[in-house]
Amino acid sequence: MESSKASQTALVTSLMRSIHSRCDPAPLLDDPWGDRLVPESVQAGLRERALARLATGQRAGAAPAELLDAAMRANAAYPGVILRSRYTEDMLEAAVARGITQYVLIGAGFDSFICRRPAWAEGLQVYEVDHPATQQLKRERLRHCGVAESGDVHFVAADLSEETLQSALARSSFDPAQPTFFSWLGVTVYLTREANLATLRAIASVAPAGSELVFTYIDEAALQPGHAGTEGFRKLRSDVSAVGEAFLSGFDPATLDALLLETGLMLTEDLDGEETVARYDAAGVNGLQRAGAGHIAHARVAARVGTRAVSAAPPVA
Repeated sequence: MESSKASQTALVTSLMRSIHSRCDPAPLLDDPWGDRLVPESVQAGLRERALARLATGQRAGAAPAELLDAAMRANAAYPGVILRSRYTEDMLEAAVARGITQYVLIGAGFDSFICRRPAWAEGLQVYEVDHPATQQLKRERLRHCGVAESGDVHFVAADLSEETLQSALARSSFDPAQPTFFSWLGVTVYLTREANLATLRAIASVAPAGSELVFTYIDEAALQPGHAGTEGFRKLRSDVSAVGEAFLSGFDPATLDALLLETGLMLTEDLDGEETVARYDAAGVNGLQRAGAGHIAHARVAARVGTRAVSAAPPVA
């Protein structure tokens, strides 16, 4: 399969996680898998682009691998990729302790959780939902790396722009009666508002009350014409647009709580970039900086009384 057909941002974020594990002084993740899962052809292309951005005089003696590491760490998306991954797995661990038995990764990309499953996740049923092209390449790369497929990992190939999440999961062994944890990272900004709302409603309807969701989003104000933003955010927006994955929509943090309630979800936490950095790198050891207008949100599926969503307690083991 041609790696160009897979999500380029999914490949890059996988590399970012492995670079963080290798290069940062106090890694928040132990995730070396990006170096193995991302094809060498993709890494070579990224190294060439990093080299091309240097002035002619800077290229002499430059080590391509080190250039790529430096370019990834300087990318405006880098802090958010690392922080959202750590936050999500912290929330997942707590949810498993409360009785969650299923983990659904929507837009799983090249996430490596199934390769480095911690002891606390033994027995957890994992469902990776992603576009067929991206998922096909990932499965090929897993086989190339000698990672055997197991009975508690389920790959659900689905183009969610053409199929609902409910329909996709219905083709798998997913049990809608079991408490479930959903992650939806680095995806909403690439979808229309209508598609995002449809997916949020699907999550609320496909799993029982008390199920949980962690997702990322962009403050919609940053996407408005004339919004200055940071230089890094402007460059990031330009770069992803150049590979055909343009930013399309965001949410308003001030109204997110009410919006989620309309979809059947209860917001439990919403952190902007500064708050997330303060939680995980307050002393600045890893040099992580606020990632533009990015947010990470944690929500629970609400119980329903008639047509009204109400607060639901988390599941108890």
